[in-house]
Amino acid sequence: KPTDTLEIKVVSKIVDVCQKKGCWMNIDLGSGKTALVRFKDYGFFVPKNASESEVILHGKAFVEVTPISDLKEYAKDAGKSQAAIDSIVAPETNYSFMADGVLIAK
Repeated sequence: KPTDTLEIKVVSKIVDVCQKKGCWMNIDLGSGKTALVRFKDYGFFVPKNASESEVILHGKAFVEVTPISDLKEYAKDAGKSQAAIDSIVAPETNYSFMADGVLIAK
């Protein structure tokens, strides 16, 4: 539920990365689910070409409700089409992660 938070280390695969500057990424949770990863204090970014790479994250995992305006901004940053951006009409409950450390396999 949205108030739960866990401090954990996660090994996963990067699904996609912010194409504007690498300020967020989505990781695969399995079963068709993903988690949005942002970086503590906006203190670091990841390479924009890191999609499909294996990653080890450390930080806090939590559930959050993402407002429509943020969903549209993430879609725009990911390079989605205007039609895809316009199709976002409701907030989403998502898995999220605030990373304080990231290791990406070469």
